[in-house]
This record gives sequence, structure tokens and C-alpha cells, in this order.
Amino acid sequence: MRNQIKKYISIILKGFAMGAANVIPGVSGGTIALITGIFERIINAIKSFDGTAIKLLFKGKIKELIKHTDLYFLIAVFIGMVASVVSLAKLLEFLFVHYPVFVWAYFFGLILASVYYVGKRINKWSLSVIVAFIIGASSAIVISMLNPAAQNDSFFYLIICGVVAICSMILPGLSGSFILILLGNYELVMIQAVNNFDLKILLPVMIGAIGGLIAFSHILSWIYNKHKDQTISVLTGFILGSLGILWPWKNEIYSVDMAGNYILKNGEKIIQGYTKYIPESFNTEVIIAIFLIIIGIITISLIEKIASTQD
Repeated sequence: MRNQIKKYISIILKGFAMGAANVIPGVSGGTIALITGIFERIINAIKSFDGTAIKLLFKGKIKELIKHTDLYFLIAVFIGMVASVVSLAKLLEFLFVHYPVFVWAYFFGLILASVYYVGKRINKWSLSVIVAFIIGASSAIVISMLNPAAQNDSFFYLIICGVVAICSMILPGLSGSFILILLGNYELVMIQAVNNFDLKILLPVMIGAIGGLIAFSHILSWIYNKHKDQTISVLTGFILGSLGILWPWKNEIYSVDMAGNYILKNGEKIIQGYTKYIPESFNTEVIIAIFLIIIGIITISLIEKIASTQD
């Protein structure tokens, strides 16, 4: 019994780490799932919500249903993710306003280390694996260069946001939060709606997320099982290509109208993109940022080490 409790606490903590990653633009919860060794189990559990699961439900065979869907595992992951998103949303809002360089630096270190720890799971490098890596990296770079859309709170658009974002959140290297930025709804969904528990926003996003997650898990599972090395290679490329999003030193570019005035949404300037730069002097801020990059690398190393001892 004690071992079971310990096991589920470990799963909840992994879910917490995934949730934290998904809140941050440029960081993927799927990357954390892959590093901590629960990625494949999550995909297989989600795709088990199929015809068999529906039959078991209507026949009242709850125990068989729980076993078929690995439900306790999914609940533990979900509890960790929800707790993380709710608890970190306000903290990250504060940190991004007051210490943006330090926040981006820490997450840059996280993703930099993730490239190695995900890539080392490739069993054999071949031409197809190398091509897959290049495709993944190139795709992430192209996505990172796209300009964000305007904020849109229509019901059906929020459903689409839920579908696209959740697929990105479970796909290592592709950040669901960054996809929400491109769709124009990151602040609306991940900050305002979460902090205020606004169901008018959260409900359609959840509808899209649940439907998209079940459908996408079948596709991803099939590809992962048939072409594992190529899949991990693409994901490693995604992670490497997303590093540009997390570069710590950057300035916001705000949307302006034809007259050069800032375009506002709910009284706030709309971020269109970023201009990146290299610090001109080796000052205190740069030293702290470099230190936080190293801390980010160490964090991923510790997560991977802890996960490997539990496998």
C-alpha cells in the first residue's frame, strides 16, 4: 500500500512538472513527459478511450474500465497538471512582468538540456533519423517566426485553440502555450481565464482539448510505435528549434495601427513578436541570467536522474 501511494505521488509530481512546462511559452509538457519516462504511457492511456471503453462503461464493468484506460495513472497526472497550472499562473504573471530575462534564462536552460536527454533516447542514427531531425528543427524555427494573431474569444475559435494547444502540449518540443500566443489567446486563456476561473473561456477550450487529445493520441501512438527513432528525432529537432523562442534577451514588438498608435485589447498592448539581442556588457543581470541557465540545465538533469531510478 505504501509503495502504491509513493508511486502515485511520483506520478502527480511528474504531472506537476508537465503542467508547469505547459504554462510557459516555448516549453512543452510533452518534453517533460518524455524525459520522466511517462510519455508513451500517457499516449497509450489516452487512446484507450475507445469503443471498448464505451462498452465497458455501459455494461457497468467499472473495474475493467479503470484497468483498460489506466485511469488512476491519468487522474494522478491530471491532478498534478491542474495543481501546477492553477498555482503557477499568478506567480509567472508576476515574474514575467518584473523579471522577464531571468525567467526566460531559466527556461532556456531547461530546453537546452532537454535536447540532449530526449535525443539520447534514439537507439540508432540513420539517414531517415537525421532527415527527421532536420525537419523537426526547421519546422519549429518556422513556427517561432510566425506573427501572433489577434485575441479572439468566440466560442468556436476557443474550441479550435483547445484542440491545437492540447496537441502541442503533449508533443515534445512544441509548446502549447506558444501556440496559444500565435493564435492570439495565450493571455486570455492561460493568465486571465485561469486566474479568474472564467468558465466562458475555459469550457470551450476544455471541450476542444478533450476531443483533440483523444483523436491525436491515436495518430501519435501509431507513429511512435512504427517509427520510434524517427519520431524521437523529429521531437528532438522540435525542441532544438524552439530554443529561439526562449532566448532571454529580447524586446516586445507591439501591434500598431496605420497612424502608429498602439492597438489595445482590454486596455493592454498586443504583443506581435520579439526582437532578440545580445547583451553589450557583462553586467550583474547577465551573470544572474547565465547562472539561471545553468540551474535550468541542472534541473532537467536531476529530473532525468530521478526518473531513471524509478523506471
